[in-house]
Amino acid sequence: MTESIRRDGAYETPNPYPANPYQGNPVSPVNPEWPPPPAYLPAGTHDGGTALLPQPPESPEPKKRAKGPFALLAAVAIVAAAIGGGTAYGIQELTGKNETVASSTTTSVVPTGKTGDVATIAAAVSPSVVEVSATLSGGASTGSGVIISSDGEIVTNNHVIAGATSIKVTTSDGTSYTAKVVGTDSKKDLALIKLENASGLKAATLGNSDGVQVGDTVVAIGSPEGLTGTVTSGIVSALDRDVTVSTDESQQQQQQGGGGWPFEFGGREFNGDTGSSTTTYKAIQTDASLNPGNSGGALIDANGNIIGINSAMYSAAAESSSDAGSVGLGFAIPINTVKADLATLRAGGSDS
Repeated sequence: MTESIRRDGAYETPNPYPANPYQGNPVSPVNPEWPPPPAYLPAGTHDGGTALLPQPPESPEPKKRAKGPFALLAAVAIVAAAIGGGTAYGIQELTGKNETVASSTTTSVVPTGKTGDVATIAAAVSPSVVEVSATLSGGASTGSGVIISSDGEIVTNNHVIAGATSIKVTTSDGTSYTAKVVGTDSKKDLALIKLENASGLKAATLGNSDGVQVGDTVVAIGSPEGLTGTVTSGIVSALDRDVTVSTDESQQQQQQGGGGWPFEFGGREFNGDTGSSTTTYKAIQTDASLNPGNSGGALIDANGNIIGINSAMYSAAAESSSDAGSVGLGFAIPINTVKADLATLRAGGSDS
């Protein structure tokens, strides 16, 4: 058996290994405490004599590690595939792209290949749109709302619930809930209400209204005239329209009972007198059919993302049947305005 430890002087013979041609210096003497390295022959040869170390084979160039967002995306995408839609929303935030992804409480919006299909959009988003019925001291108000959390947070228009003594919400499957006002912002005509004892609801996916363009296909879902879950479609007719609405609660109660919500546009008043206390916001204009009761409902893009909260529509005077109904003049509060206002609404709103 060969000894594993060499005695002194075991390597006093001349070094058989030539100088390293890559370093330009002779190979350092072998440490006598270790066995000598084996001699390498070219593959497939054997001459029985003393072998010299051939030129070491070139190692393949190591692959460069991906840097930046791509590398992070690749890693996160693997995790997303394992744990579902909640992480998919994180990918959207990391990449800064407005991909068709779910929010933290949903797993899909519109399947690939169904973009722009109204029936598919309606099926995907209708469970996230509700009917809002408010009892007022002088009557009643009916509008719509959009679910933004699985435990029942709902965004609607302030004018739908202003002055309400009680609020009832009906979901797309017919379930009724009692709701309380969390916060209101009359300057933006927005309100946040919360369902009592609700869970497992399907929250809508909030999109990016900054990416909306004139001519984009849109779908509106709401409860016009109390007809829950009504779906209409059209296009974005214009952007950044200055729409003026009332902030006077008594004025709101006066107008809730009949006709559309009063608003001003282009120096003209529609659907009644807005009163002396008003506010103006930038709106998305659409020709999707909107009628009284659509207020607070969803304006949806071709991918199933909410891009606006429907807030004002022109309703022709009902003196004759030929004048009644939608004339394709509707407005929605951009969803980015809503998202920017959510913290204020959750804290009670800016009205107090």
